[in-house]
Amino acid sequence: MHTFFIHIIVLSLLFSACVDKPERNPNTLIQASIGDARRLNPIIANDSASGTINDLIFNGLVKYDKDIRLVGDLAKRWTVSLDGKTITFYLRKGVKWHDNVEFTAADALFTYQKLTDPKVATPYSSSYMDIARAEVVSSHVFRVTYKEPFSPALESWAMGIIPRHLLEGKDLNTDAFNRRPVGTGPYKLKEWVSSQKIVLEANSDYFEGRPRVDQFIYRIIPDSSTMFQELLSGGVDMMGLNPLQFLRKSETRRIKENYQKFRYPSNGYTYLGYNLRNPLFKDLKVRQALSYAIDRRSIIDGVILGIGRPCTGPFSHVSWAYNPAAKNYEHDPDRARRMLDEAGWKDSDNDGLLDNGGKPFRFTILTNQGNNERIRAAEIIQRNLKAVGIDAKIRVMEWQAFLEQIDKRSFDSIILGWSMGRDPDLYDIWHSSKTKKGEYNFIGYANEEVDRLLVAGRRTFDIGTRKKIYHRIHAILAEEQPYAFLYVPDATPIVHKRFKGIEPAPLGIFYNFNDWRVPKDRIEW
Repeated sequence: MHTFFIHIIVLSLLFSACVDKPERNPNTLIQASIGDARRLNPIIANDSASGTINDLIFNGLVKYDKDIRLVGDLAKRWTVSLDGKTITFYLRKGVKWHDNVEFTAADALFTYQKLTDPKVATPYSSSYMDIARAEVVSSHVFRVTYKEPFSPALESWAMGIIPRHLLEGKDLNTDAFNRRPVGTGPYKLKEWVSSQKIVLEANSDYFEGRPRVDQFIYRIIPDSSTMFQELLSGGVDMMGLNPLQFLRKSETRRIKENYQKFRYPSNGYTYLGYNLRNPLFKDLKVRQALSYAIDRRSIIDGVILGIGRPCTGPFSHVSWAYNPAAKNYEHDPDRARRMLDEAGWKDSDNDGLLDNGGKPFRFTILTNQGNNERIRAAEIIQRNLKAVGIDAKIRVMEWQAFLEQIDKRSFDSIILGWSMGRDPDLYDIWHSSKTKKGEYNFIGYANEEVDRLLVAGRRTFDIGTRKKIYHRIHAILAEEQPYAFLYVPDATPIVHKRFKGIEPAPLGIFYNFNDWRVPKDRIEW
């Protein structure tokens, strides 16, 4: 998937559902998901399910290869000026949109124009606002010139390109295109049944050659236990296993004979995020006390069964931006109680619940249905907080309703996850300007030094300088705890063995899905 796209998600284990099982076809991959897509338009999509589907329907100008190097996609090559401010993309000729109209540089320019249009609800605009000029040099040459050096510039053009001839003059936020997308990618949309399935079919005219797997079906199955039963019965070919399924339930002879499991570190993390508009969470000492109250080791050992490690900040250990010296909050309930007392929270009426000015310390933890690990983590956090005098309620919501609550900023706290891009630019998540509806700083975090550092990290190409900048950002966020950073899970997908050509790499396993195949001798299974 395009790694600039911050999949909310949510570190979602990519799974899918419908009422009736899809027709069994050996050359169809059925992948399961806990939640449906929202909008199949890459420049406004802000959820993981939409990102998964968009990556099969659309192409960017560039993409990452298996070794996490940027290579050409719709652009066959590019040049960068000596001052680093101008990129000239030389686009592939003969590429067709799914409706057989030719792709040209005008589509790239149109995509840029929509990404910077204030009327378009895109969370990605900040990556394109520093462009001084974007121009069509010729039908297949597109040039962008930046006001200043911009280190994530090339990666930002992994954004899916959208068709001008279908969307010019349209409202991208509401247009029917978002349900019936037309891209240049390896798969075309065939059918979308809301909350049940999304069916894609191979694009016979794809510029890199027709994908070997005929169909991709994304089934929505909100419960991981049901999903695993579907795997056993042949209704699902691929899913992300939860820790119990990975370590125990999948260790049967039947599973081992028919499926292959994978495990690798994910470039993301799970967190408890606080709505900083809520007066409960405005006090730094309170947020730090909550982090001392939370027993992360119990969550890692008891919930994800050791398949992961503690998280201290916004970068996982697989990132070069990770700061190993960042503050770590070991479980210390006595220290948490002292800090809460210092912040004015005392049990004045001896009812076991802290209060301040007559107001009890009570809030709700919101998380999504279908992710048992998050629910169980919430339960451990609930017990941990009760032990220090805080009443935390848990509310579990269906995925789409959960995202709507986030969009409306209607939550006290949430348990969620980020899947990060390969470039450590975190402007869209942490900059104080990115708090509008549909944007990623939905907790309302604001810190002037972090704002300056986020901008500085974009202004240099020097890795050493950027590393110092992001180490400092990591240290500040670890100190301020706008999130209680919980853990970095390992990815644990499982795929039916009839699919060949899977090559695990630093980018995971799905990066080369176009090359997966089902040999003729595996037609029956």
